[in-house]
Amino acid sequence: MFPRSSGILMHLSSLPGPYGIGSMGAEARHFVDFLQRGGQSYWQLLPLVPSGGSNSPYMSPSSAAGNPLFIDLDELVAQGLLTEADVAAVRYHGSPDRVDYPFLYATRMPLLRKAFQAADEALLEQVDAFAEEHKDWLEDYALFTAIHDHFGAPLQAWSDKKLIRRDEKAVSKYAGLLAEDVKFHKFLQYLFFQQWSALKAYANERGISIIGDIPIYVSPDSADVWVHPELFRVNASRQPKFVAGVPADLFNDQGQLWGNPLYNWSYHEKTGYAWWCNRIRQSMAFYDVIRIDHFRAFYDYWEISADSETALEGKWKKGPATKILDAFRKNVPNAVFIAEDLGDLSEGAVKFIQGCGIPGMKVLTDAFNDVGGSSDFLPHKGIPDSVMYTGTHDTPTFVQWYCDMATPEQRNYCTNYLHIHADEGIGWCAIAGAWISPCRLAMAPLQDVLGLGADSRMNFPGTVGSSNWSWRVRREALNNVVADRLHYVTGLYGRLR
Repeated sequence: MFPRSSGILMHLSSLPGPYGIGSMGAEARHFVDFLQRGGQSYWQLLPLVPSGGSNSPYMSPSSAAGNPLFIDLDELVAQGLLTEADVAAVRYHGSPDRVDYPFLYATRMPLLRKAFQAADEALLEQVDAFAEEHKDWLEDYALFTAIHDHFGAPLQAWSDKKLIRRDEKAVSKYAGLLAEDVKFHKFLQYLFFQQWSALKAYANERGISIIGDIPIYVSPDSADVWVHPELFRVNASRQPKFVAGVPADLFNDQGQLWGNPLYNWSYHEKTGYAWWCNRIRQSMAFYDVIRIDHFRAFYDYWEISADSETALEGKWKKGPATKILDAFRKNVPNAVFIAEDLGDLSEGAVKFIQGCGIPGMKVLTDAFNDVGGSSDFLPHKGIPDSVMYTGTHDTPTFVQWYCDMATPEQRNYCTNYLHIHADEGIGWCAIAGAWISPCRLAMAPLQDVLGLGADSRMNFPGTVGSSNWSWRVRREALNNVVADRLHYVTGLYGRLR
């Protein structure tokens, strides 16, 4: 499916820049240039949708919208929508190593409102044309977001209960009351899509393909649940009846209670999985490859009653399995997937994923848990139609695992297997181990390329904390010395573009 190649995992939010979070501007293009010089073929991102609870891109208020926080402010200055003084006032003077979300939420939207107010008639006509092109989701999303801002509360806590249930008169009332806010949110999506299209084109022209990420579930506090409750197992007030998560395993004895509403799969089947096919179609217009998070839930998923206190009270239920994949192949034949198939899989789930023809994932940080050499994640056991990762956004960095988390026996086994020497750098030894594998595609988080430790971890699954989703790289780290070494390793193991 993939030619023998490699790439780097890093989210847009992690890019450097003066405004507190990465954007789709000059620093993103510099990173593309870094990848090109490093001989890479892929840039993998986390979901680009607006972040939701606890700043997670996997708990988004929309399955289709883009995150306005990624809009490049300098581009808005170049367009005459903002002034140099405007953006200077929101420069971030705190740590360059972390996204400060409270600072962004306090400063970014007022500034983007100012840009909206400066838009001339010609630009607003372009926004209207964009809105018409994307009317299947944008009108509802913009109204949902405007109402959400108006009440300052999650969907299920809106004070107008008729509005929650989408009573026609109530929806019409707020559409009129918040008409200008609705236009503002359409304007933001126009800016996001324009800037993203330009950035993706820049990457593709330089031989860099984009791997995007689809969260398998949506947030209960989302436009999707508000507008299409029939797709989910929710009641008329949009309260979930059952929620998603995973049971206890070796890593979490309480399991994980995510809280996303589960799908009404019988309804999806009646429609030929139309909502899902449209989601995949939109994503393929956005990315070159799609990674589907928690892919195993297509086969079986952990059903937890919404009133449960922990994930331990759930049970396994059957998903649509091959029926939904057949719908993808029929309706979106150009779609290219990676299946996130990690975790404690049942025998049936393993057979389903192995038989579906979609590459799964192997993760090096999990390869040395058994010092007997039985792990299927060991590089020499990789199969061509799988993707070898040194780590993911949910795992420790390789240096963190090796130095802080591995047992002495695991560390000794890993040292011998990867021929780790201090003067080589632990991260580079991990990359060599992944790159030498028979897997046609090998990926590494940027943190492993840079040999970073625990303080650069992106996410701690099952936790809510200010450090999650906040790591940023410094500009000086993306230098030619690092890129050239990455190019050398990539060439050594036959993965150059």
